[in-house]
Amino acid sequence: MSHIQLAPKLAITPERLAEAISIANIPTLLMVLVQMTGELHWLEQPYRPIRPGGLEDNDSGGLPEQIQQEIRTAAQQAIFKCSQGKPLALPEPEPKLLTQMLETAMDEPVSENYGENIAAGIGIGAFAYNPKPLNVPTGIRALIVGGGVSGICTAIRLQKAGIPFTLIEKNPKFTGTWYENAYPGCGVDTPNHLYSFSFAAHDWQHYFALQEDIFSYFEGVALKYGIDQHTRFNTRAIEARWDNSKWRVDTETTDGIKSYEAEILITGVGILNTPLVPPIDRLDSFAGTCFHTAHWQQDIDLTGKRVTVVGNGATAMQIVPAIADKVGHLTVVARSRQWAAPFPQFRKKVPEPVRWLLQAVPLYRLWYRQTLAWTFNDRIHSTLQIDPDWQHPNRSLNAINDSHRRQFTKYVKAELGERQDLLDKVLPDYPPFGKRMLLDNGWYRTLTRDNVSLITDRLQRVNGNQLICANGEKHQADVLILATGFQASAVLSSINIIGRNGRAISELWNGDDARAYMGSTVPGFPNLFTILGPNVGLGHGGSVVSNVENQVNYVMSVLEQMFNQQVTEIEVKQHVHDRYNEAVDAAHAKMVFTHKGMDNWYRNSRGRVVAISPWRTDDFWRMTRKADMNDFHCYYKTTDFNLNKAIA
Repeated sequence: MSHIQLAPKLAITPERLAEAISIANIPTLLMVLVQMTGELHWLEQPYRPIRPGGLEDNDSGGLPEQIQQEIRTAAQQAIFKCSQGKPLALPEPEPKLLTQMLETAMDEPVSENYGENIAAGIGIGAFAYNPKPLNVPTGIRALIVGGGVSGICTAIRLQKAGIPFTLIEKNPKFTGTWYENAYPGCGVDTPNHLYSFSFAAHDWQHYFALQEDIFSYFEGVALKYGIDQHTRFNTRAIEARWDNSKWRVDTETTDGIKSYEAEILITGVGILNTPLVPPIDRLDSFAGTCFHTAHWQQDIDLTGKRVTVVGNGATAMQIVPAIADKVGHLTVVARSRQWAAPFPQFRKKVPEPVRWLLQAVPLYRLWYRQTLAWTFNDRIHSTLQIDPDWQHPNRSLNAINDSHRRQFTKYVKAELGERQDLLDKVLPDYPPFGKRMLLDNGWYRTLTRDNVSLITDRLQRVNGNQLICANGEKHQADVLILATGFQASAVLSSINIIGRNGRAISELWNGDDARAYMGSTVPGFPNLFTILGPNVGLGHGGSVVSNVENQVNYVMSVLEQMFNQQVTEIEVKQHVHDRYNEAVDAAHAKMVFTHKGMDNWYRNSRGRVVAISPWRTDDFWRMTRKADMNDFHCYYKTTDFNLNKAIA
């Protein structure tokens, strides 16, 4: 637990500490107090926080000023004493106590056994992040496809394990999605203190970072660990073929076709990398400027232009408020409606004293991250389960979900103000969270502007500068922006992957029906691991970085056991794979994402949920902590090194 002990890079003085503590987060300070002093009365009245609804940090804890001051004074004294060398009174609280602590901080029940996940998050004992060198056999090499969040995380872990690797990335820089998506207003809808690697803390300027800060962070992590020294940029994987115990990967570069060989192939291309362009008749004939948001034209000047944005998902909701005051007229073509929650921390800066505290006191930062993890990762999960006896299944799932509907509806009405005529155009008729819940950054208020029009029919045809909707409405545009998302269900569609016996993964998955065990491995495709593969993304909210780290931990567990047992090839057993995916489908059938009253990008053309996980993040963490090698067919090389034999 040395990284929790106070060994700050920044000098802690009473004056500097007092300034930061005076505005610090009360629930987090209570957790710090308990570990530093060992005094459990801080978990009792009158110190127990009272949490309001919503996603705010609850900095005051909802407590009277006098009680807040008592907590702040005690925390200031405890932190300063620790900075002078006093050890933590509770360096390794038991998981049961950790659960109790978080329940106090959040003022609500926390899932049973969640304490183990907290222990991992703050680095306690056996649960701590502790990568180590592996016994890597001579000649083993890995190839990573994709230099985004998944690829960077994988590369760092391989490097720490001592596994030689090469990373290939189609772009000239790291970060994948965060490099490609650089449109106005682009940012993260998860707090960046959570949307970041657990092993790479950062001094964030905002609570919710915009694209350039997110890009800089992940690129900075990659460069800090020297991943660029192992990376081939401007290199696109076009085909990977399993051939005689190796993967042979053909890539396309500016210099032509280049091939690589590796015993282990790890894909980190994700699910938001292939833009979705809707079927719009004669789209190519548009007389103005037209592009998808993933290919934003950085030199475009929208001042005074007639601009049409197609779509109303997370991308459109960020772009529209960001450009509305620049354009002459903005038309939003949004045939579906989205739920959006209040976003009080939109573009809110982290106060400088709090930034200092997060760096100077690691325990404060770690517990603050845990409160965010509960709020954004798993808090809402239990309310997304269908109550079969609920009397209003068309509008909501259960009593709590119906309460959310009332709260969000009240919020939307307030945001629209005098423009209640827009309510039927923007208020969804499906349950909240049926599609990923968006955070309102001024979307509703922007729609009430005089220079903004909302069209709720689909764009059907283009005729010069004229856009014609399915209902016959016609609109003029100088610029047409497609904020229409990505082909999320077409997993790995950008690479032709051919496994054992010459079968392509696209054939196995029948195009868009991707399935994998733990989202990571597929029968018939030895030594292939798919980071952020099928059913790994998060629909109920939260940081997908958490699940990426979980998956990479799982892959490293597999590789460690392979090397120790002198196994050269692993292939998940068909019945293990099938049983897991049956469980995934059964769990989704009981959740909001399969509600019949709407569609979403989580589902494929057959209606099956492909892109996201039905599991709580802490459940998936538990599933992926250690691989069970009984789930795999294992092969080892005989003494003649030519014949692979399966271990029963």
